[in-house]
Amino acid sequence: DKTNMFPLVQRCCFHTPFKLQKLISPRLLLYGKNKTTCSSLGLRLQRDVCLLSRSPSLNPASVYATKLQAFHTSLPFFKKKTPKESETKDSGTLQQSMKSLKDSPKPALYLSLAGLIPFVFVPLSMAVQGTYYPELAFAQITYGAVTLSFLGGMRWGFALPENSPAKPDWLNLANSTVPPVLAWQALLFKDTTHGAIMLVMALGIALHYDVSLLPTYPRWFKVLRVAGTVVMVLSLLATAALKAVSEEQLSDSRNKWQN
Repeated sequence: DKTNMFPLVQRCCFHTPFKLQKLISPRLLLYGKNKTTCSSLGLRLQRDVCLLSRSPSLNPASVYATKLQAFHTSLPFFKKKTPKESETKDSGTLQQSMKSLKDSPKPALYLSLAGLIPFVFVPLSMAVQGTYYPELAFAQITYGAVTLSFLGGMRWGFALPENSPAKPDWLNLANSTVPPVLAWQALLFKDTTHGAIMLVMALGIALHYDVSLLPTYPRWFKVLRVAGTVVMVLSLLATAALKAVSEEQLSDSRNKWQN
């Protein structure tokens, strides 16, 4: 029965009292006969619903909160780091690294710095004299191969003691033989530039093993390894660049002499 069904729908949708439903529902059924009566009743219904929504039993704050929870579907806001925060974090990391480097044992620090002198001496002497010396370049590559072999053997010495965090398993011992093999390969190249590139790759692999892949060394040693690797790589690349510049100047001078 439509007459009985309409009060039920009205009560479920608008939450109006039963008396109000009984008063309004018969009049709304006369919509087809008298449009003026229907419009007036519609305005009255809207006014009654507004009055009910303002009743003390309903809390506006709860209604708004429910609407926000039901219809708020915007994406979550991720806070981006400002440049000042990133700079502050980078400066803090650099300060910690420098502090760890200062806290390193003095013999290890001084011997490591002294071991970098042959790397820096070769490109510096060539740049000062303005001449490329193949003998010095080959001596630098040979010294780099010896240094790589030392870094690989150091992993064996770290893994062999019983109380060491690194176990003498295949992972540690086999990976420690990779840098010496690459160093030997660098000595087989006739071109010193190819040997320098091979050493740069081997130094990067050895640094990756010591810092991230295998069981870690003390923090001061990791900082020392990073700083030493950067100096060695830059020295090898500087020697290769000086060779390229020297060969270009030599070819230009030959062309001028022939012309």
